[in-house]
Amino acid sequence: MEVVYFFGEPYTVRIPVYDNDQKLFDLLSAHGGGRGVWDKERQEFTFKRRTGAGTLSRDGLKRVFPDMPLVWVEDHATVQVFGFLEREWPKSAYTIPARPERKRAEQVNRPRFSMTEQAEALPEKLSKEWQEKLALAMKARKFSIQTKSAYMYYNRFLCRYLQKTPGEMTADDITGFLAGMEENGEYSASTMNLALSAFKYFYKNIVKNKITDEHYRPRQDRRMPVVLSRNEIIEMFKLEKNLKHRLLLMLVYASGLRVSEAVKLKRHHLDQQRKSVAIIAGKGRKDRYTVMAETVLDTLRDYYEHYAIADDINAWLFPGPDPTKHIHIRTAQHVFEKALKRAEIKKDASIHSLRHSFATHLLENGTDIRYIQELLGHSSIRTTERYTHVAQRKMLKITSPLDAIHNGND
Repeated sequence: MEVVYFFGEPYTVRIPVYDNDQKLFDLLSAHGGGRGVWDKERQEFTFKRRTGAGTLSRDGLKRVFPDMPLVWVEDHATVQVFGFLEREWPKSAYTIPARPERKRAEQVNRPRFSMTEQAEALPEKLSKEWQEKLALAMKARKFSIQTKSAYMYYNRFLCRYLQKTPGEMTADDITGFLAGMEENGEYSASTMNLALSAFKYFYKNIVKNKITDEHYRPRQDRRMPVVLSRNEIIEMFKLEKNLKHRLLLMLVYASGLRVSEAVKLKRHHLDQQRKSVAIIAGKGRKDRYTVMAETVLDTLRDYYEHYAIADDINAWLFPGPDPTKHIHIRTAQHVFEKALKRAEIKKDASIHSLRHSFATHLLENGTDIRYIQELLGHSSIRTTERYTHVAQRKMLKITSPLDAIHNGND
């Protein structure tokens, strides 16, 4: 099925002609009557955005593109699809959808479609050759699977969303893309930082240009980690009747694991004699040891008795439906979400909150913060220091002034 894409911008409308589509080129040339400007390098027509002559009216669209589906991308914020699936043709193809008024000054209106959804509707612009060069360079640097996947994704995302090849990309394009991520409201500072890292690596090392040299890192969100109380954790474990799921959650909390580390555990990573857990090739491709709780040991013995875990020491501790593969990260997240709901905990927590709780509870128990840094696998002590803001060890000794006044009156 042929599709015609329209990109509405403040003063112009761009219509790319993909794959040297001669039929579309002839249609636009005939309709424009000289009013449309053909950009040979970018392979697209540009029409001035105005009413009257030179615009594509409702009748004009029907006449120029009979029986062809059209996708209208409005200023990278709204996507309209019409001309098929019984969708009515618009009264004016150039009408900008009105945004709803804000109820409060601080309320932010999010676009109707996410940036990802808009990009998925567009053709690929990062060629196979560029993708292969990026993949080989990352492989030579021994990047982790997660990093390779993220860098490839964000560079494809950038080119596809802006409909530009790497050679056409400018510094302003990347600035605008990052600004769009912030305005969209769906992307955290950490995600924007990851995207910028992907762009910097690709354009500096692969494309060999300097368009990312002057881009600064987005300011990080200073958000408090969500921490569960000891009673909430006990209740969650008590209500989890599935032994496999209970062991998974207990290990994440008792050893301070990332979910990606927990699902990849193998039998030989757990040393029952030394009561330790070995994390192999964790974040940053670093190995480390962390603690194992006595309670986990008891649950682990029951787990080995009730589940047919292979005797091979290289077997996955938490195998998936296919025993040769471990359970998916999303499966572990679902396990936590169900356990949270079962325990009627209303906090906006994720499975990573168990790791936050591990660090916070150790601080409250008086454990030296540098030991906690090693157990968590943090490169910088500053990352660990954020838990001092939520630990209540010192705060519990402080008396509220209201209580002091009340006690004084007594």
